[in-house]
Amino acid sequence: MQKKKIADFDIYFTQFLNVAGEATQPLPDFAKDSSELINMYREMVLMRTFETKAVNMQRTGKIGTFVNSAGHEALAVGIGAALKKEDIFVPAYREYAAQFMRGVKMSDILLYFGGDERGNNFQHSIDFPLTVPLATQALHAAGIAKAMQYRKQKNAVLTVCGDGASSEGDFYEALNVAGVWNLPLVFVVNNNGWAISTPTTIQTSAKTFAQKAIAAGFEGEKVDGRDVIAIRYTIENALNKARSGGGPTLIEAAHYRLSPHTTADDPTRYMDKNVFDEAWDNEPIGWLRRYLEKQKIWNDQKEKTLWDECSQAVDVAVKEYENTPPQKPTAMFDYLYETLPEPLLAQYEEVMECSEK
Repeated sequence: MQKKKIADFDIYFTQFLNVAGEATQPLPDFAKDSSELINMYREMVLMRTFETKAVNMQRTGKIGTFVNSAGHEALAVGIGAALKKEDIFVPAYREYAAQFMRGVKMSDILLYFGGDERGNNFQHSIDFPLTVPLATQALHAAGIAKAMQYRKQKNAVLTVCGDGASSEGDFYEALNVAGVWNLPLVFVVNNNGWAISTPTTIQTSAKTFAQKAIAAGFEGEKVDGRDVIAIRYTIENALNKARSGGGPTLIEAAHYRLSPHTTADDPTRYMDKNVFDEAWDNEPIGWLRRYLEKQKIWNDQKEKTLWDECSQAVDVAVKEYENTPPQKPTAMFDYLYETLPEPLLAQYEEVMECSEK
């Protein structure tokens, strides 16, 4: 029996910086502008500062369960820097910096995790809110991209999911329609090594998550998730391709989760401490800082000033959150139905009566 190869595929990996803060290849044009690099660095530090404060607020009962983001700063900032104003961002639940860069307020995110749905009602952003169900946002993004294509708009959609969410049926269905319809859509798989306590080693037997695009008929590539320059460069190229009619791309950003999955998780039960500690030594903020220092455009005094400024900005957002008047108790009924059904109407009236008392 004779067999003939009929297809061949490659997955490419992009990295511009290494852990020592050295360039591994010539940098893209935007990275030659020191102000651009410093702006991205500031956004990464702001996200880390916000995360630290939010975790402390959860521990003291000021917000509910919070989704940790340590180690994800380069990915979130790379996304925020690559997107254009007219693009649509459909996030998962760790991409805070990208949301801040696109007009979402830190107090909005605190409201959401404080149990107030008004935190997801972005009056100042065209993007979609945080998405907790796994991979459902991928189908939402495909629908938005189809609408853009139908209207002949020249913008694109970007959506993010985790490595665990890439096992969901919604994820594969979104990939399939994106390929069939050649949608202006970029998928980003945030491969941080864990789906809560499930390691990637038993999540998939594929060598990369990027290659999941192959079955859908479009390109997939992998990028170092600790390297904000590589992330921005790769995503910008994919978005440019999408806007010009070149179709979708799947990008896998590989790094390591430097925190619990959420504040309700205990990673010491399943993470190897040595691997965890080594990942902290290679975390993304340190990568970029070492490069900036080698270029003589950063120093300890600038570092201290930046962290102080970010801490002050977060404190302002916390005060705004804490001073927001609470929503009415009946608000829980307001976004379910256009007209409340009889059983809920009775409950509404009961809550109204109790709140008036």
